[in-house]
Amino acid sequence: MTLLRLTSGRALLPALLFFAGLLGSVPAAPLEADDATVLEVLDVQGERLLAIPMPKGAGWCLEWNHSVAGFAVLDCYRHRDGRMVLQRSHMPDFAAGLDHIPGRGRQVSDGEGGYWIEDIDEPVPGNAYRLRVGSMNVDHRLVTDSSRVSLSALAADRRVTIRLAVPSSSSD
Repeated sequence: MTLLRLTSGRALLPALLFFAGLLGSVPAAPLEADDATVLEVLDVQGERLLAIPMPKGAGWCLEWNHSVAGFAVLDCYRHRDGRMVLQRSHMPDFAAGLDHIPGRGRQVSDGEGGYWIEDIDEPVPGNAYRLRVGSMNVDHRLVTDSSRVSLSALAADRRVTIRLAVPSSSSD
């Protein structure tokens, strides 16, 4: 399977700068045999729409445009010892539905009027979650240090599962 590399129609330089350091530390490895851990997107029938190599320590973000305010929101994850871990989130504003839950990470200013919620460090149950992919106005996208893939271009208005597929020998 080849990796899909699509770009969004909007330049989001400020958001990219915020998480570039998070993602840049571990380069993506080429997709090899079944023993490689991948971040994958599956449709409701379990068919793979996308696979991105995700070695231990590598990170990625789910980025989307807030449905009311239109700015980019980020949830950033890391492959930590065979687990998908929500590490941090970025909100450029306190818009509808965006707030910090006390006791779940710590809120810090991003220096531009928004904020990061750092140190969430929350394992995702089962290394997977379901997402109803938004239209191109919302443009859900997966972003790594080397790619940006629009899930909305692949599966707008459909349910998908995003999961970290870890070979059984990697999580022992």
